[in-house]
Amino acid sequence: MRILFAGTPEFAATALKALAEAGHDIALTLTQPDRPAGRGLQPKPSAVKTLALELGLPVYQPAELKSEAARRPLAEAQAEVMVVAAYGLILPPAVLQIPRLGCVNIHASLLPRWRGAAPIQRAILAGDAETGITLMQMDAGLDTGPILSMARLPIAADETAGSLHDKLAALGAREVVRLLPRLAAGEVKAQPQDDARAVYAPKIGKDEARIDWRLPASVVDRVVRAFNPVPGAWTEWRGQVLKIWRARPAAGSGAPGTVLSATAEGLRVACGEGALTVLELQKAGGRRLSAAAFLAGQPLAPGERLNS
Repeated sequence: MRILFAGTPEFAATALKALAEAGHDIALTLTQPDRPAGRGLQPKPSAVKTLALELGLPVYQPAELKSEAARRPLAEAQAEVMVVAAYGLILPPAVLQIPRLGCVNIHASLLPRWRGAAPIQRAILAGDAETGITLMQMDAGLDTGPILSMARLPIAADETAGSLHDKLAALGAREVVRLLPRLAAGEVKAQPQDDARAVYAPKIGKDEARIDWRLPASVVDRVVRAFNPVPGAWTEWRGQVLKIWRARPAAGSGAPGTVLSATAEGLRVACGEGALTVLELQKAGGRRLSAAAFLAGQPLAPGERLNS
């Protein structure tokens, strides 16, 4: 099929690569404008732009699509369908009407659960047993369009947002490649979403990643996993930020935030219910270290408090 593709991060690049390898004609690749990044704040291309240039695909980076002039390259591409994955730019109704078969969005949740910006992190935070990919016919609402296809994926007990992202990116790429021939043949019947079951996944704020040791250990464990790798769950220790990258619930009791034991096996911290064994951590300006390596360079005694 002749395709318009719109996406920006690595999640979208995975789908773009799969579509190109499946032999589809990518008429135009839309992605966000280059953004300043790194210490020098130099403009950095998105993962989608980087891949598109490697594949020799045309790239278009509009700041908006509200004007007719901005939309003209899309119409001139004469594509049959538009595939969208984590693009980050609102598509006005005029864009949705350009391709003959409309716009298909690859969304990283089982809609209508977790509509919005952060479905992967929200699913882990909520303790969901499963998530998945929904391929949706886009409309003017926020992830409200009818469902074309859905694929489920269990959430492992040690799943992080990073590991789940990679699994869902691969799953979404496979599903959209499978869908397009069926869509072209008219074999897909869109199913409306049940709006009464909708749950929203708002954008993650840095303050959400601050650990509240008064919560049960099982909940704190989910916070650590949901915010790995971005922005990183954190606590305060000796007046500085201490990021927690890997941990697991453990037995123990004490005042929340109190270090119960500090050994090479891990740093055990009391929670509101149970305890959390911290396995990997990072102090401000330092590197990510195992608990054993961290304690070798920074003694930490039982009874010390975090977030004091």
